[in-house]
Amino acid sequence: MTKSSTLNHPVYPIGTPGIAWESLEKAAWLAIQQRKRNYWDEVVSPLTALLLDRDSPLADWAELVEYSVLDYQPQGLAQYPLFAVRSRNWQAHRPTVLVTGGVHGYETSGVQGALQFIAHKLSHYQSSVNFIILPCISPWAYETINRWNPLAIDPNRAFVEHSPAAESAAAMAFIRQQTQKVALHIDLHETTDTDNSEFGPAKAARDGLAFEYHDIPDGFYLVGDSENPQPEFQRALISAVSQVTHIAAADDADCLIGEPLQQLGVINYAKKALGLCGGLTDAMYVTTTEVYPDSTNATAEQCNRAQVATICAAIEYVLQHGD
Repeated sequence: MTKSSTLNHPVYPIGTPGIAWESLEKAAWLAIQQRKRNYWDEVVSPLTALLLDRDSPLADWAELVEYSVLDYQPQGLAQYPLFAVRSRNWQAHRPTVLVTGGVHGYETSGVQGALQFIAHKLSHYQSSVNFIILPCISPWAYETINRWNPLAIDPNRAFVEHSPAAESAAAMAFIRQQTQKVALHIDLHETTDTDNSEFGPAKAARDGLAFEYHDIPDGFYLVGDSENPQPEFQRALISAVSQVTHIAAADDADCLIGEPLQQLGVINYAKKALGLCGGLTDAMYVTTTEVYPDSTNATAEQCNRAQVATICAAIEYVLQHGD
């Protein structure tokens, strides 16, 4: 069942309906954003404890790399170093696994699920795969619980050449420096009630469009690539996650968030054409997770575990079927 809603959809409080935002409206939007959590405490400190502590076993075969710095000082904000976790003993014959989290900073389990995978599961695969993990691509958005960066740009529509989003550009540049071939890419996301109450209306206002409402699916689902759907791969991941949390059912139109259901818990997007993070490589196996943290039938810990289960099942699939 999808989560129905009787919400009214008032005019977004910034801008004029039907007119796209310009610099004044974007500045007004930025002025009302507030820091609600701490990137250093919740992301950087756990990473340094896991990988820079001399007593940590992970430090023998995994390294913490600062791959770029986001500089939002011109906007009156901070600088944010960006971190990746990378195999220390890279082997060309092993498949390369890419995990990305926090492209949308407000999607908490994308970040925390990546951190939990590093802490508890990464050691299981350290001799089987090369890995690159970017646990929090958008730290300012993580701190302010936002979908956009401070310039009102959605990084998950900006994985394109000459990207307007520094978050996306930095991630793309780093991955290209590391390897020419990725076998598997898992991009960790959530679909939340605030997609309808805040982020969807804000996007519509920014672009001068009418807001298009969709029921939020109650449960976990995946977004495959319409140009490379890999249905058996997606099915294996859904099966694994179903042991952790419930899978979202289609709505009355046999859709999830307006997209036709391809199989239980799976829809497809054209990832490269849309500039999605999931399209940043040519990996044979790629998917985007979507958990629903606002469900009355799931806890925050289940959402984190669903992210971890997806990564593990995906690696197992690649090791079994090849890249």
